[in-house]
Amino acid sequence: MNVISKSTRFVKEAYAELGKVKWFSKQEVIQSTILVTVVVVLVAIYVGLIDLILSKFISMILGG
Repeated sequence: MNVISKSTRFVKEAYAELGKVKWFSKQEVIQSTILVTVVVVLVAIYVGLIDLILSKFISMILGG
């Protein structure tokens, strides 16, 4: 098989696989996006608080 026929076969097989995929509905995508956004914000707040606490602690240790 040459490169062109291998490429053509790959594209055909990939397209066939896309037909087997269960795609999310619009509502599921919106809900997932909201959930991910909320989790990212919560983790950012958590990391920010830990950073603030540790920086204050280090400043106290170093006398600054």
